[in-house]
Amino acid sequence: MDLILWRHAEAAPGEPDLDRPLTPKGRRQAARVGAWLDRRLPKSCRILVSPAIRTQQTVAALDRKFKTNDRLAPDVPPQNILEAAGWPDARNPVLIVGHQPTLGQAAALLLAGDQSPWWMQKGAVWWLSNRERSRGPSVVLRAVIGADFV
Repeated sequence: MDLILWRHAEAAPGEPDLDRPLTPKGRRQAARVGAWLDRRLPKSCRILVSPAIRTQQTVAALDRKFKTNDRLAPDVPPQNILEAAGWPDARNPVLIVGHQPTLGQAAALLLAGDQSPWWMQKGAVWWLSNRERSRGPSVVLRAVIGADFV
C-alpha cells in the first residue's frame, strides 16, 4: 500500500485554529504541490482531509474528490492517520492532508518504529510504501518533496 502524507500549505495566524486560511504564499505552495501530485497519483487514490480550512484549501488545489475526516484534525495521535488510511492493508493508495506534529510522528512511527517528533515542512509531501519482503513487511520512503522544489 502507498500512504502519501501532505502537510497543509502556509496558513495565516489566528483563532479559532480550524478557521485559519492559507496565505497567498500558501495558495501558491498548494498549487505547485497539487500539480506535482496530480501527475503522480493513481486515479484509484483515496484522499482524506482534516476538517481545518487550511487543509481543505490545500487539497482543493489538487482538483480531485476527497473526504473530510474529523479524526485527522490538528493534534490527534498518529495512529488516527494509520487507522483512517487502513494501513497497511488498504487496496488502494491513500493521500492524507493534515497537520504537524501528527504527520511527522506517523512517518517516524512507520519508518523508525517510534513516534518521534519528525518535522515536515509546510506544503511538503512524504510518500511511503509498505512492501512485503522475504523477511516480512518493510516500509520504504519513496519520495519527500517540499513546496519550494516543485
